[in-house]
Amino acid sequence: MDAFFFFLSPSFFSLFFLLVASAEDDVHFASCAPFDCGNLKNISYPFWTDHHGRPAYCGFDYEGYKLKYCMENQFPVLTISSQEFRLLHLNQSRGLMTIQRLEFGENTTCPQEIFMDNKLNYPDTSVNIALSRGCRSLSANYSLKCKWLGTELIPLFFNKNDENQVGCVKQVEVPVEKKALDELMLGNFTLNQTLVQPFDMKYFAYDDYCRRCKQSGGRCGSDAIQPPVFVCYCPDHPHSITCKHATETLAAVSHFEACMPRSCGNGPNISYPFWISEEQESFCGYPNLKITCKQENPVLTISEYSFIIKDIFYNNNSFLVVNASVDEDDCPTPRQNVSLDGTPFSLSSDNVDLSFFYDCEEQPDDYHTYPVSCASNDSFHSFAVFHMEALENRNYSVESCQSFVNAPVYIDDDVHMATLLDMNYTEVLRMGFVLNWAAHNCSNCWASGGRCGLSDSYEFVCFCSDGSHTKNCNAFLINFSLEPNNYSNFFRTLLIVVHVDAVGLIFAAKNGINLGAKLGIGFGAGFGGILLSCIAFCFWLRRRREKAFTKSSYVTSKSSSTLSFMMDPEKGDSFAGIHVFTYNELEEATHSFDSSKELGDGGFGTVYYGKLRDGRAVAVKRLYENNYKRVEQFMNEVEILTRLRHKNLVSLYGCTSRHSRELLLVYEYVPNGTVADHLHGQHAKPGAVPWCIRLQIAIETAEALRYLHASDTIHRDVKTNNILLDSNFCVKVADFGLSRLFPTDVTHVSTAPQGTPGYVDPEYHQCYQLTDKSDVFSFGVVLIELISSKPAVDITRHRHEINLSNMAINKIQNQALHELVDPSLGFESDYKVRKMITGVAEVAFQCLQNEKDMRPTMAEVLEALMGIQNEDHNKSKAEEMDISADEVVLLKSGALTNSPDSVMVKWVSNNSTIPSMSN
Repeated sequence: MDAFFFFLSPSFFSLFFLLVASAEDDVHFASCAPFDCGNLKNISYPFWTDHHGRPAYCGFDYEGYKLKYCMENQFPVLTISSQEFRLLHLNQSRGLMTIQRLEFGENTTCPQEIFMDNKLNYPDTSVNIALSRGCRSLSANYSLKCKWLGTELIPLFFNKNDENQVGCVKQVEVPVEKKALDELMLGNFTLNQTLVQPFDMKYFAYDDYCRRCKQSGGRCGSDAIQPPVFVCYCPDHPHSITCKHATETLAAVSHFEACMPRSCGNGPNISYPFWISEEQESFCGYPNLKITCKQENPVLTISEYSFIIKDIFYNNNSFLVVNASVDEDDCPTPRQNVSLDGTPFSLSSDNVDLSFFYDCEEQPDDYHTYPVSCASNDSFHSFAVFHMEALENRNYSVESCQSFVNAPVYIDDDVHMATLLDMNYTEVLRMGFVLNWAAHNCSNCWASGGRCGLSDSYEFVCFCSDGSHTKNCNAFLINFSLEPNNYSNFFRTLLIVVHVDAVGLIFAAKNGINLGAKLGIGFGAGFGGILLSCIAFCFWLRRRREKAFTKSSYVTSKSSSTLSFMMDPEKGDSFAGIHVFTYNELEEATHSFDSSKELGDGGFGTVYYGKLRDGRAVAVKRLYENNYKRVEQFMNEVEILTRLRHKNLVSLYGCTSRHSRELLLVYEYVPNGTVADHLHGQHAKPGAVPWCIRLQIAIETAEALRYLHASDTIHRDVKTNNILLDSNFCVKVADFGLSRLFPTDVTHVSTAPQGTPGYVDPEYHQCYQLTDKSDVFSFGVVLIELISSKPAVDITRHRHEINLSNMAINKIQNQALHELVDPSLGFESDYKVRKMITGVAEVAFQCLQNEKDMRPTMAEVLEALMGIQNEDHNKSKAEEMDISADEVVLLKSGALTNSPDSVMVKWVSNNSTIPSMSN
């Protein structure tokens, strides 16, 4: 502590006062801030201009980098190989500039070669063409009259076919844009028009040095000698490559600079949650939202397919994409539906489906279709069509086709129907489709002047010019930590942050600054330093206390849940009430994780059967990979299962330590498989699970979920695959890897949607607001599975019934519950069963309401199910009624609070929209 209390000593404040009094930004650093020149904004190294006296050392004193004519509403001009070009666009992140020759005419100088070196070169979008003299037989479209070397007026020709023309002598090679050359070859451009089209050039000027300089908080420049040498100008003084002694604050500023929006060619600005590989740092976005620039296009990989991003709508978290294969192929044939499983994306409701039918025996008549010629022959036809339902209504049998695929398309409001019908299907597909993304909202940070990104633990961070903040640039600074035995670094940090210059008093005298004013500034800054020291000391104390409570040998991570891990598993054979196994113990128990011992796949790992040395049968979950996300889920499940005890929750026997070769979880072994296995899986047999057992499964699952919600826990992955059954068909709810502890003082938790397709709450999916009602929706799907024995998702069903929740809503609303029920349950023959199934269907219908506020709580669901089970259905059979009649009386127990969407008459919902999940 002696080193720290030095800050509070008279010696420190004397030194601090003298140093702060002399504070002065380095003049080079201040002079080399980004500048504007005409129509181009925010320009920096290697470009420079003497406009307004900007010094040459702020750029690279080399031909092609000095800008002239920085006048309002005009493009600046630069000189390359003694020729002047307009500078139209700069992509400084990629080292690309778009330039244009000045207009040609009878009195202008002929174009000259641009001599390439290690500072300038051509990208793939530009190409050299040869211009020749004496080719009189060539078309006038390929000729140009100009002054050679400023004197002689000569004609220059472009030899289109590279023919051996008599008298044709190559004079010069000049760069043009590839697309302009194509137009010239087609006869759409004259040679003059081709030469005045903009083209791209790449420039190089110590790019790696400059990137490192910026990341350290400096500004790039060069010295005054020739050839110029790179210099990094920093707030204290110039450095060779990076600002030495860069502090946390300066590092945060470099994060702010690093996350500046970039672009690929003329594509949209790329920023959080996306980031450009090799152009931006990975902390500027999410790992799986990495964009690669390919041929000037931003390309994103989704489920192993490449998509070109055409536009990004940051205001509503969506973006327009085109499949790269569609963009490259004149006759693309989509053969698979867009798969977004396991991604943070979902299809926008603004898209419409373009349905592709392949190998059809006949073509539809009297309905507009888009022929797919490359997938058709004399015997079979392939075509695409909008509104497949209308096709079916015209009695066209889609069953005559061997396969069909739906391709999403976004049709802009400006596209008229007549225009759409005139297109071919490839042009329609190239309009792209819109995807929504799920990520922390950046709007507050952006509005406050910050740039969004992620911390090392993947927490949202707002990078600002003064450092990193939690939510926006007006919130508290974060990442302020002072490690013990590191006080000298803190002292250095404090001095640099306030721009200490040890010889500032000498500069003050030289610059003629009033010494009294300087001393006044010093006193003020010194007082500020005292205040900063006190604040820093308080933060340090608080940080130290927090570390004493949050230390966990599993991971020093973002999760606040680590507060419950008060003991280090490395110091004993148990902690938090569970046993810590060695890897060798579990390897022995599972026979070296023998594949024949596999029980199935858990949420993030494979589950094996094992037998411990004490004879206990166990299920061992083995993580797929040991990365941060897996460790977080591992810890999450350990914490939740160690704080919860219920007869219908699976018991956790123990786990390995984080220092083990692999992270393993050890549970009680539940021998009878999952509910999914018995309903529609490997153990499914008609009539094997009678209705009375199914109802008991529903009640016990509801009891487990009610207990979880009462314990402020949301399961977040309720499904029949996560409901285990013992030999007596008693329920054990499992797999808590995605579960969340839910604060009691909030209405919802904002988080990226996770879960299993077919079970995910549509409101959670759309609004990213997780509540206990999200589990209620998933449980509603489980109830329908128990009634129907059908899986939650089945792509072989009709497109409107792929999701079981949609199918159930449709059947119930259309008074066709009998079509949904598993025939083996005796719904048609047993009055008591029919009455109970009808009641459970009503409960499920209320659970599946689109709006969460219209759904019951799990406590209400449990009460209703128990009422159905206990009701005396034989008391008065006269109460029986035909469920297909006009009036249907349901659920008289009154346990549920009836909503406007409740199906008390005719199974009709007033304003509910059918939940629709993208698959």
